[in-house]
Amino acid sequence: MDRFRQHTIKLEENKKIYFCSDQHLGAPNDAESAVRERKFVAWLNEIQADCQVLFLLGDLFDFWFEYKEVVPKGFVRTLGKLAEFQDNGIQIYFFIGNHDLWMRDYLEKEVGAIMFHRPQQFSINDKEFFIGHGDGLGPGDKGYKRMKKVFTNPLAKKLYYLLHPDFAIWLGKTVSRKNKYISGDQDDTYLGDDKEWLVQYALRKLESNHYDYFVFGHRHLPIEVQLNKNSQYINLGDWVNYFTYAVFDGKELKLLERDRIK
Repeated sequence: MDRFRQHTIKLEENKKIYFCSDQHLGAPNDAESAVRERKFVAWLNEIQADCQVLFLLGDLFDFWFEYKEVVPKGFVRTLGKLAEFQDNGIQIYFFIGNHDLWMRDYLEKEVGAIMFHRPQQFSINDKEFFIGHGDGLGPGDKGYKRMKKVFTNPLAKKLYYLLHPDFAIWLGKTVSRKNKYISGDQDDTYLGDDKEWLVQYALRKLESNHYDYFVFGHRHLPIEVQLNKNSQYINLGDWVNYFTYAVFDGKELKLLERDRIK
């Protein structure tokens, strides 16, 4: 389910919608990732009672590649909890990010998530949302745009698929952990409204359509920008350094921070 179209959600009484992004499970190493995964699953436990919809805006995993019968091992706490959400009627929308862009249908079949490869428009309680991971949008992010052309090339994917899974997954994890977007290497300085490419992208979108909220991940930095009187841009931050998320109660979208790992 990846075509761009209008999606409509009506919140039930006393229910909320939660947004989070960039958990990068698997980075910077297995031991530190396991600590952060438990933190993330604990948060999922906390929100489960009033969560109607969960938006995962990409890079849940630091590296992911699906063979026909093989997926990377690990992350069972997260996957089991997400399956429990779906089993209990909590809808999960997953936007594929730049670290898990080789995801196929595993989460759809095993968890029941609805998957998107590109940004989507949602009407939620009469508020207009424009939602996506955020990679490759706007005038910047040029290095990633070049990299994505290689990674999404059908021939490159086919050649990688021919590698033995043990070697391919080791190679992918090693390269991904050295990428500038993982823990500790991303630029965590706000560049200013005129240089933040996702802010510029949102402003351009507003020239043709109204949106109350733009919600993205990818940037790793919790950001709130008032674009005009009626429109706001929010970047969700990450679960590597900030442990931030957003919640919509039917009237207002708030960016919040969970207690960091001590």
